[in-house]
Amino acid sequence: MTTTMADPKPASADTSRTPALVVDGVSHSFGDKKVLDNVSLTVEPGAFVMLLGLNGAGKSTLFSLITRLYDNVTGEIEICGYDVRRKPSQALQRLGVVFQSRTLDIDLTLTQNLKYHAALHGFSNREATERARLALELVGLADRGNEKVRALSGGQLRRVEIARSMMHRPDLLLLDEPTVGLDLGSREGVIKIVRDLVAREHLGVLWATHLMDEVLRTDQVIVLHKGVVLFSGGVPQLLSQTGTSSVREAFRAITGTKAPFEEAA
Repeated sequence: MTTTMADPKPASADTSRTPALVVDGVSHSFGDKKVLDNVSLTVEPGAFVMLLGLNGAGKSTLFSLITRLYDNVTGEIEICGYDVRRKPSQALQRLGVVFQSRTLDIDLTLTQNLKYHAALHGFSNREATERARLALELVGLADRGNEKVRALSGGQLRRVEIARSMMHRPDLLLLDEPTVGLDLGSREGVIKIVRDLVAREHLGVLWATHLMDEVLRTDQVIVLHKGVVLFSGGVPQLLSQTGTSSVREAFRAITGTKAPFEEAA
């Protein structure tokens, strides 16, 4: 039997038709340095979108604007039709995030970490316990709930963070370089879990990475380079436009740079 987060999502506009994420004309600067320049992109429900960019491309800054860690003073950002500046509560309750830096409390158990997150969303202890159980099942860690986080491997830590991001059943999931530092097997396991969630929960996913081998031919791709979106579309379109046979070659061609080597297993 397929595991799902059983209760209905918060009422909103028709999320089957409303884009999970719209970024329209967003720029951002730190002092005199512009790190994002008129960035626009869309993530549809049930779409797995790869945000490709080297370190310093502006991926983390964009995520900080979407999550309201930074305030966007230009353009618009909407999550499921809700503007993050005008209706931040409605927007952010439909958002799940896995940041690049680890944010779990290693001295708490897996379940305690998830229940703490659930409490921030106002769930009762009973409901939080049930949501934690279901979330850990989603990522294949149902039998580890009572273990402390410090006992986990790097890949398992990421899976717990994904479980935590799913506790409130978001419509949009952001992941910022989630597989950096993991071995090949752990990387493959993490990305499979998220792809399965897209199919099972009809999530919109924006996955930021510089690892070209994580892209499948069926993915949507956004190439962000030095704060500018150079391409947005499907992989076949990217390969056709650049006259190349791989995403790595296409990235090199469209950015004029050498794509990084994939991390060794």
